[in-house]
Formats: sequence, structure tokens, C-alpha cells
Amino acid sequence: MRAVLIVKDEAGQRAELTEIPDDDIGEGDVTIAVDYSAVNFKDGLGVTGVVPVVDRFPIVGGIDLAGTVVDAPAGSGLAPGDAVAVNGWGLAVNHNGGFATRARVPAEWITKIPKQFTTWQAMAIGTAGYTAGLSVVALQRHGLSPDAGPVVVTGAAGGVGSVAIALLAALGYEVHASTGRTGEADYLQALGATEIIARTELASPSQQALASERWAGGVDTVGSHTLVNVLSQIRYGGVVANCGLAQGLDLHGSVAPFILRSVTLAGIDSVNAPATKRDEAWDLLSEYLDERLLEGMTTTVPLDQAAAVAQQVLAGAVRGRTVVDVNR
Repeated sequence: MRAVLIVKDEAGQRAELTEIPDDDIGEGDVTIAVDYSAVNFKDGLGVTGVVPVVDRFPIVGGIDLAGTVVDAPAGSGLAPGDAVAVNGWGLAVNHNGGFATRARVPAEWITKIPKQFTTWQAMAIGTAGYTAGLSVVALQRHGLSPDAGPVVVTGAAGGVGSVAIALLAALGYEVHASTGRTGEADYLQALGATEIIARTELASPSQQALASERWAGGVDTVGSHTLVNVLSQIRYGGVVANCGLAQGLDLHGSVAPFILRSVTLAGIDSVNAPATKRDEAWDLLSEYLDERLLEGMTTTVPLDQAAAVAQQVLAGAVRGRTVVDVNR
């Protein structure tokens, strides 16, 4: 079968479009005919090796996949023809991923795609969109309501940011979008953002532990100085969901927002989230994500372009979401 294989040798780490035996598709008890995968920030890390996210080589890339069940064991709750998705878990880390025409995974990794979504739409959402769903659920769980005040989304033009804006706006929140691509203002406003903030406003090292209270909450995909600056401007009792590290893993800030303004920093893990949390995020997406907005933020590419797009995503050069048609 055709697959994008991540390899590592004396020449370095790279991705290659190749063919592998059907028996090498992966370990597990459910076989899936893959329709689509998607390109996420983590795929860029895996393809380039900038951060060592891959545990074994060679490995099929792609941390997402969607398709139909070919074979599943009795008692798994799955049957041939079921439309399913797999997001995260060990895909493209220690288990062959979605950049291939077939996959085999453990049944417990599988999410049944909500009936209103096609397999293409499930990958237009993908890990990025599902992570946005987890983040918004975290804000709601904290009790953040639309009337509490505006919510900021950092890395707004990326996949997580785009879906987060669309969800928050649909739920009635006032959304402020922070981006390094201010030329995307029209795109972000079409998703529901009411204010565009230049990345440079938040990206420098913080000079004060507490700044003027500005937002009731936030979804941060960036980390580092950006997250520190966002936290310093959150209103009393507010909450920020952090799900990314585009600027860096470091967090050189102050405890002042936590102990003087009772701010909460909610960590979002999309890789190993249990089924109950995944279902909650997908339920939110199925109810509030406008399918027309989803289509407008998504580009589809053939399998042989997946690795190149992954590098572009890592460089922050891709707007919204990219679906990979593994059969093209």
C-alpha cells in the first residue's frame, strides 16, 4: 500500500512516499480502509525531527485518520462499514499513522464519527479541531459564560485557532484573535472574531506580572511569552486553556495571576484523552461547528504533498486546516 514513511539515518530525519507491505500497517484488532488524514503541527515536528516526537523508525506519518471499518472483533461495538476516526494516541509516534491507505489500530482508540460528518469533514476537524473542542469544553467546565467578557485565541489563523474561533463565536462569545498574519483579518472575522491583535503585542518577554484586566478567558496554542502575557491580562476568576507550544515549551512568568486574580490555567491533552472527554468535544463540534465555515478553512491535498505541507504548518505558513486524500 502507498504510505508516507518517516525514516531516520545518518542523513537525518525525513519523510518518503513509498509502498509498504499490507502486513506492516500496524498492530491492533481493527482494520480501517483510510479515506483521509490531516496535517497538524505535530506532523511537522515528526517529519522534520525538530522536536523528537517520533519514538520508532521507520514509521508511517500522520497523527489523524478517518475511514471505514474493514474488520473488527465481536464485542468491540464496531462493524464493517462504520465511519470512524482516530486522533492522536500513538499514531505516527510509536504506531503507524494515517498517511497510508490502510491502518490497523486497537479498538479503544477509535471514535465513531458523528452521523452528520463525512470522513472528509472528520479530518477537516482532525486533531486540531478536536483539540479546539476540548479547549472550549474546558472553558465551559470552569463556568466561563459569554457574558463574562471577551475571550482571546492565540495562533488564531492556524487549525486549532480557526476552529476555536468558530466554536466560541457560535456559542455567543466575543472573540479576539491574536495572529502573526494580520493580513488574514478578513478570514478571522468571517470565522467570528471581532478584534484582531498582532502577534507582536503578546510575543515579547513580559515586563509586568500583572497587566490591565482585558479578557475573561482564552485558548492558547502558542505557549512561552505569549501565554505569560495572556495570563497577566486575564480578568479575576478567568481561565485559559493551553494546548500548544508554537512559540516554545518555556513559561517564564509569575504566579501573580493565579494567587492575586484567581486565574486558572487548564492544560489540554488531545493525545491520550479518554473516550468520555473525546465524545464531549465531538458532541460540541457536531452541535456548534458551522460546516460551511469548516469547508472554507480547509484545503485538500494528495498524499504526495503531505510531508511538504507538514513543514509549512510547522513554519506557520498554512491557514486553517489541510486534509490529505490518501487515495490520490
